[in-house]
Amino acid sequence: MTNRIRSLAPRPAHTLVLALAAFSTLSACGKEAAEGTQADVTLPVSPTPTPTPTPTPTPTPTPTPTPTPTPTPTPTPTPTPTPAPTPTPTPTPAPTPPQVPAEGLPKIPSNFNVEEWLQPSWGHGNPAPTAEPDVVGAFRFICTPSHNAYDDPIVYPGQPGVSHLHTFFGNTLTDAHSTYESLRTTGESTCNNLLNRSAYWIPSMMNGEGKVVMPNSLAVYYKRRPETDPECQVQGQACIPLPRGLRYVFGYNMQSPANSEIFYFNCQGPGAVPGNYANIPEAAENCPSGAQLGAVVGAPECWDGVNLDSPDHRSHMAKLYRDNNGVARCPETHPFIIPTFTLSAWWTTDDTLDRSGNLDPLNKTWHLSSDRMAGMAPHVPGSTFHSDWFGAWDDDIMDIWMNNCINKLLSCSGGDLGNGQQLKLFDGYKKLADPRLVDAPARPG
Repeated sequence: MTNRIRSLAPRPAHTLVLALAAFSTLSACGKEAAEGTQADVTLPVSPTPTPTPTPTPTPTPTPTPTPTPTPTPTPTPTPTPTPAPTPTPTPTPAPTPPQVPAEGLPKIPSNFNVEEWLQPSWGHGNPAPTAEPDVVGAFRFICTPSHNAYDDPIVYPGQPGVSHLHTFFGNTLTDAHSTYESLRTTGESTCNNLLNRSAYWIPSMMNGEGKVVMPNSLAVYYKRRPETDPECQVQGQACIPLPRGLRYVFGYNMQSPANSEIFYFNCQGPGAVPGNYANIPEAAENCPSGAQLGAVVGAPECWDGVNLDSPDHRSHMAKLYRDNNGVARCPETHPFIIPTFTLSAWWTTDDTLDRSGNLDPLNKTWHLSSDRMAGMAPHVPGSTFHSDWFGAWDDDIMDIWMNNCINKLLSCSGGDLGNGQQLKLFDGYKKLADPRLVDAPARPG
């Protein structure tokens, strides 16, 4: 169901607002009354004689005096009515801050002590370094996997077991019934800590032998120009924060492959040949056993300013494009620039990964759960990579990293908030997946 939100008046920079400017039109109504007089002529009447038997002779009628004609008054010239004053034209206003959309769903404060989940950044409390000469501020952090489930609360809300298998990160209680409210009020988090209860999920990696290969990590970074950068009004209408409750799907588009966001595979570690590979078989040729296979995808950055979701879970978002002059712009239908984020998932490889370069969709090798789905033709392993995101940040914490890391053009990593504070890592954090291979869960029903 498409969520729609009301636009509101602009608010301070630390909050996200959609303002609908109200214009009043001055109108002057001239009330005209045309006054005219008409002379009433009174005819004289003879006195009535005392009646006698003798017929009353017909009296000589008293001639009706010619009435003194009421002089036709020199008409008071109908004054040219003072025209209703032409409304003072509303002057072309001086440039004002662009209208911004509302903040999304109502704010839900965290139900725990926020300060307990913060620490001095990197032990010293110094601010993050500048991102210059880059033109975007950055905020980065690491997630680890939480659980696997046949759920998708964006595409199949309220329908457990309907989706292909997903691996979830972030909120530990994400399931088919998750909403913005449930994410904000329940669950721990594997993305630093529960100050970020957002949910992130990707198709599960299968090893061709019935096992799920658990990723070591999911690296996430948000980037955007500072809100005062003039390019914000060149590329769109305004650079704004993430609206509460926003959600979307990005990467490979099952319904419209031509409209997919760009993604690629990579490899890192001993003996690896890094690159931008189109699929798993191509990357595997350059990714020896023990190295890490990665999948990288970037989310769109242009929002329509109205919808927190859409029927296809994509069309309320759009990518920047290059106009005829080579200038990056958002479509006019999606004028608001939010922090885009890139995520990359990494898996440690083993000998079950075929490194022959075989592109057979049914080759017994590593593939994504979305590559082989019932009722659909199989795809080349890895060619359907995509991700879902359902935002549920603590508002005050998001304001901090937005106002510091993004708007002050800093380069923040590891959950550094840019103000001398940093998100603590949750208890039990592991750098590598352990266990690395797990059984696929039973499908409900």
